[in-house]
Amino acid sequence: MLQKLSSLSPAANAVPDRIGKYDIINEVGRGSTGVVYLSHDSYYGRDVAIKVYNSFVGMEPEKARIARKMFLSEAHMVGMLQHPNILPIFDAGEENERCYIVTEHVHGARTLAAFCRSDALLRIDAVVEIIFKCAKALNYAHSRGVIHRDIKPSNIMLTQDGDIRIIDFGIALVADSDISRIDGIAGSPSYMSPEQVQGMELTHRSDLYSLGAVMYELLTGTRPFRANSLAKLMHQVVYATPAPIHTLRPDVPEELETVVAMALQKEPEKRYRSGVDLAAALTRVHQKLRIKTGHMEQGEQFGLLRRLKFFHDFSQAEIWEVLRASTWQDYAPGEEIVKEGEMDDRFFIVVSGTCNVERNSGTLGSLGAGTCFGETSYVPGAKRNATVRAAGAVTALRVSSTLLEQVSASCQLRFNRVFLRSLIERLQGVENTNPN
Repeated sequence: MLQKLSSLSPAANAVPDRIGKYDIINEVGRGSTGVVYLSHDSYYGRDVAIKVYNSFVGMEPEKARIARKMFLSEAHMVGMLQHPNILPIFDAGEENERCYIVTEHVHGARTLAAFCRSDALLRIDAVVEIIFKCAKALNYAHSRGVIHRDIKPSNIMLTQDGDIRIIDFGIALVADSDISRIDGIAGSPSYMSPEQVQGMELTHRSDLYSLGAVMYELLTGTRPFRANSLAKLMHQVVYATPAPIHTLRPDVPEELETVVAMALQKEPEKRYRSGVDLAAALTRVHQKLRIKTGHMEQGEQFGLLRRLKFFHDFSQAEIWEVLRASTWQDYAPGEEIVKEGEMDDRFFIVVSGTCNVERNSGTLGSLGAGTCFGETSYVPGAKRNATVRAAGAVTALRVSSTLLEQVSASCQLRFNRVFLRSLIERLQGVENTNPN
């Protein structure tokens, strides 16, 4: 028999002591659909997240009964999904007339919503890899009769080691379910397919449309459609064409723009037939990106970084976080990496090769692999007072201070500690130069 709570309302400030058999540690998040709490499952020895939904509050009793029955049925179906990129559901129940699900708690993960701003965009190849994993995961769910129906940036988590988890299948539609679906529209209007906003029957291709909308926003920092009213937004989704991606981010290759455009086709039959087809198209784009840039796979980059002196104190997860906040850049002999007098927000870590430090046309010293520079990024509005130039072929990691703000607090502290320690060593004369 389920125990009762004094309140599970999202408006309530008090954290319940217990939900079902789970002791509550604290609240970790809340949104329009409910509240998420942290608990520890002592039987399995793991932390879990408990999301309590308020979707059925205020419904007529009979509709609420059907809705709860459908919810628990879907939770059971989603709980049977076992895929590395789908957040697993461990348990589900009902308490105080509210349903809840118990899922894996991923420490330090952030949703993709953190990377949808124009000043915090991920690298193009990183976006391709993320959407590739999402497409494969959705194909797995679709093949088992589950349609998500609410794919959006805040329902996709990026873990500290660079992996993804699709979350919140709570309103997923189970194909061939014997329970009639609830009237009305479920999902987030900005990412809904045209057939979804029109209340039509949905297929798996609706999820692929939503994933295309997420990809559009991750690449450009803006949603495909924006309006000052829900009616106008829904009209745009059904009839309008989003602005071409290259007009918002010119470095996005034409092949990738074509992939997004196909995913966002108004008519479902004109989109990709499956998540596998979308993943295959992204694979071809990724291969061309690699040939064009000459960049190695992120796994190879990670292997090089972990051997550098700069990263000796970092955990593997923290190295992955820094890598995601960075750009891997090759420089030709004599090429300027930073210029005296300029202002920007980038730090640099030398991966291979040697750099010369110059000021007033004179050489002050050199920097080798594992060293860093760019300390003026810590001071808003400060200008660089030295030029750093590649002495030979150089590979460097360009770390965006804006993106670095999106990583976990532990990673930020580690990075700042190591970076400032390197600066102090140079000021003390341990190194033979002092660029900043």
